[in-house]
Amino acid sequence: DPDSGDNGLLLYSLVNDQTNEFDIDEKTGQIFAVSVAGKAGTFYLEVQAEDQGTRRLIARTTVSVTVDPSSTNNIVVVVLNQKINVVERKITEVKRVLQDKLSWNIYIVDVYSNESERKARSNTDVTYVKITAFDDANQVPAEDVKRKLREQKSNIETELEKIFSTPVATAIEEASADSVTPELIATIVLGVLLAVTLTAFLLYLLFTIKQKRNYEAQHLIKKQAEIMEGIDNPCTNDKNGSLKSLEKLEHTNN
Repeated sequence: DPDSGDNGLLLYSLVNDQTNEFDIDEKTGQIFAVSVAGKAGTFYLEVQAEDQGTRRLIARTTVSVTVDPSSTNNIVVVVLNQKINVVERKITEVKRVLQDKLSWNIYIVDVYSNESERKARSNTDVTYVKITAFDDANQVPAEDVKRKLREQKSNIETELEKIFSTPVATAIEEASADSVTPELIATIVLGVLLAVTLTAFLLYLLFTIKQKRNYEAQHLIKKQAEIMEGIDNPCTNDKNGSLKSLEKLEHTNN
């Protein structure tokens, strides 16, 4: 807008706030993802620009955003030794410091704590900030972001100390929650179920074999007892009540 003053001051917005996956910087018009984990494809956003003059003029256009699922691999988690409610209030300043020291466009993907929300906001001095970086057109690989964060660690902490009015320590969280994909979780669960099933089958098989051996041993002992009983009683009654001699018993056994 070539106008000056309020007539040239443009504010950007998403019309009807049609999606929760994206947001827009009202001053610059930059669109960034808020929550697209596990999603891929093309999204169409209607964007509005409005000047701030007395008779406000409005223009709209449709922006297509293509989400590449592999882009989540380039998210980096920065750990701050500050309460989450404090970081949330200062998140714009945190973003500005990171952009200044890393010399990239930085987008805040998420701010969270590992503790329960109520406890974290009052007691826990650890906050995780998920970020991703872009150069002129492309997303910066996570390893490059981590390398530069380490190089600029001292400068970043110095600037953040001015914002929070207290000493600030930063670190890089190597294991992000998003690194565990649904496919990996499913594989782990199936593997555990298979292992449990196999273990149960082997235990059943061992139990069955043991039971069979015990039965065979008992049967053998019983047979031996019957033979010994016949030897200890050389004369026994047959079914007709007559006596059998030991000789006949031995012949039968043979």
